[in-house]
Amino acid sequence: MQELPTNSLQPKLGLRAASFLVISVIIGSGVFKKIAPMAQELGTPWLILLCWFIAGIVSLAGALCTAELVSMYPNSGGEYNYFQKIYGRFFSFLYGWASFTVIKTAAISALAYIFAQSLNSLFPLPVLDLDITFMGLHLFDNLSIKLLAASLILLLTMLNYRGVQFAEKLSSVLTYSMLIAIAFFIIVGFSSQNGSIANLTTAAKGATTQLNGWVLMKALFLASLGAFWGYDGWNNIAFIGEEIKNPKRNLPLALGLGTLGVMAVYVLINFVFLYVLPIDYFIQLNASPNKIAAVEVAGQISGNIGMVLVACLILVTTMNSTNSSILMSARMLYAMSRDKTFFKQAVSVHPKYNTPDNALFIQAFWAILLVFSGSFDQLTDMLVFAAFLFYAATAVGLIYLRIKAPMVERGYKVIGYPVVPILFLFFCITICVMTLINQPYEALMGLALIASGIPVYWWLRRH
Repeated sequence: MQELPTNSLQPKLGLRAASFLVISVIIGSGVFKKIAPMAQELGTPWLILLCWFIAGIVSLAGALCTAELVSMYPNSGGEYNYFQKIYGRFFSFLYGWASFTVIKTAAISALAYIFAQSLNSLFPLPVLDLDITFMGLHLFDNLSIKLLAASLILLLTMLNYRGVQFAEKLSSVLTYSMLIAIAFFIIVGFSSQNGSIANLTTAAKGATTQLNGWVLMKALFLASLGAFWGYDGWNNIAFIGEEIKNPKRNLPLALGLGTLGVMAVYVLINFVFLYVLPIDYFIQLNASPNKIAAVEVAGQISGNIGMVLVACLILVTTMNSTNSSILMSARMLYAMSRDKTFFKQAVSVHPKYNTPDNALFIQAFWAILLVFSGSFDQLTDMLVFAAFLFYAATAVGLIYLRIKAPMVERGYKVIGYPVVPILFLFFCITICVMTLINQPYEALMGLALIASGIPVYWWLRRH
């Protein structure tokens, strides 16, 4: 592909489009599926709701910290861009490499995986399971699901290749449809005759005697991994800073408004789940990984019709979130390549569509490999651990710049400084430590993928 002498992306998106992209990239699969493993860990309805609320507050704190930094450095690349200003090229490269190898691509893979599972619940796919393992990975179990997920990634990559405005319009249409369907689901759920307030106040068998003290704290943090996956993606909007009009104003507003809206939606949806069905049902559902909690709840509300409608809703939300993640994450690879800290092919901007074409296809290739590498829960736990390592660096960087560069212009200053960034940093560190202790395989796999960037950085420096 012919490269332009000056590779640049043009501002085309306003506040409404940016806010919708925040919402669309966050609301994906987590809120519809993660209640089952959370119920297994917590065993109490109010603790599940508390977990979603706390995760929302923490994510909002992270969004506010990110908003101040992107108001200072609104170019494409998000964290990669301002980490370079704070910590230097090597650390910013490690973040970009981590996003490429695990954080953003694993999110794309997991979302596409749930899309395929939802479509399978509507139109059962042929069972294709091959008992082949490589380094402990079951590459070809649920093969039909994985092939469909890979096909979705390729299709949406092609659509994003045709232009950011086209992809954003698709995202806006899907987001409007998604929000209307979610509002309908919440209204129908609250008016269902199958619902009972007793379900919200009744703990699972044995839960009250098992959870207390340290055991309760451990369960809350493990369950939070599922909730944080549901909120993950709020920072993606910063990756397309160059393509947003008046970014110093619109980026912080989009981050705050979008995250608050998602938080309200998530708490209400989980309230409906626990109102319609007792928590013991979700604990039993956790033993069936290919079943989706929201679909089962809809079946209780309105039978097969409800199950079909909610399966269609999940198809829309996961397609929407996958599309938005592909659109925004590829811009970071473009920014890295422009700074000569990634493969030089990714700096290409298509002369007609003005998109980072090669970066999109490099991202798609790796995301498809991750689809075949593991299960949905393995992918999400791995990416949440890796993401929170760098979210902690965001909080530290914000405090550092307030001390070292107080006079630098800021289009937005985080509310509640320094309490908000310090609390956010505490949660980030705690989640990473708890994951290392309780889910060492996922944590160490995430660390290994991040560390694999060290020889790549050395090679790029030499060439």
